[in-house]
Amino acid sequence: MGAIWQVFGTDAHGMTMSLLQACDAIALVPRDGSVALKPNLVLASAPEAGAVTHPGVLSGCIEYFRACGVQNISVIESSWVGDKTLRAMRTAGYDEVCKRYDVPFFDLKADKVRTVQTAVGPMALCARALDAGLLVDLPVLKGHCQTRMTCALKNLKGCIPDREKRRFHAMGLTKPIAALGAALRPGLVVVDSICGDLCFEEGGTPVQTNRMYAGTDAVQIDAYGCALMGLDLDEVPYVRLAQEYGAGTAHWSEDDLVLLNEPNDAEPYSPPTGTVARLTRGVHESQACSACFASLVRALYASGDASGKNIYIGQGWRGRELDGLGVGRCCAGAKTCVMGCPPTAEAIAQAL
Repeated sequence: MGAIWQVFGTDAHGMTMSLLQACDAIALVPRDGSVALKPNLVLASAPEAGAVTHPGVLSGCIEYFRACGVQNISVIESSWVGDKTLRAMRTAGYDEVCKRYDVPFFDLKADKVRTVQTAVGPMALCARALDAGLLVDLPVLKGHCQTRMTCALKNLKGCIPDREKRRFHAMGLTKPIAALGAALRPGLVVVDSICGDLCFEEGGTPVQTNRMYAGTDAVQIDAYGCALMGLDLDEVPYVRLAQEYGAGTAHWSEDDLVLLNEPNDAEPYSPPTGTVARLTRGVHESQACSACFASLVRALYASGDASGKNIYIGQGWRGRELDGLGVGRCCAGAKTCVMGCPPTAEAIAQAL
């Protein structure tokens, strides 16, 4: 198992730089090799909606690798079938980043493809993804209407032509996503979990997590993502299947986590609205960190109705006796407490 570096905050550019420095990302680039950055640009949307990778993640990657002497850097992506990639990249602000750093953006819808053998048979992959010296996967951790969760492995679906995307859906997504992960095996994954959507890949119900994390194993990254979303691995079957296909390991432990700062270094959680407000109705919140509150929101969504339960969260409850369920070590005085700073949604869901 590899390390999973984690940082909290709201500055996507600075957080990305910190993660890359901590994991010594330049050591992953072959001598005189290229770096291809693959964000999540599923459709034309602003990052604040919880669907696409923040442009600060791109600028942080570009600035880091440039400072380390890498000149051949590109951004590669194709939006989903039915949307135009270049329209999506402008909406997300990628055009400004690419212009500022003089880095080319390649729409993989127009890329050459090569057929490779995979665990599910021949598969057409985009050449720029295959030929990258270091393929850097930059997904958003968010919900998905078909696969429950989308992160590192599913984000690689942008590296195949549209005809292959249609075939993936006809095959049921699980097996081809796992096989694609084994075929491409990105050398580095940097996850934007600053405000990923709660339940839908198109965004609209973002949860302000104010967290980013990185690692070198896409399967492990997704397994950890399941825990952060409050999901059992059985609910996202392509993760374990990707392990069977040789894409990485689906195991992680608390010992693998390397925290670069503390959750309370991020801004406090802003007042919830819409779906999040409904889920947290009745929760006793006082000075909660974003990462901790987001774990609770995701656990409530995964667990269903938690009405009637006394749930406490936040630094404002520190040192007090609480008659109910406490979330996080600040609420250790509760009758029952889910310890952690922050605890995962999976742990909270089990307690609920």
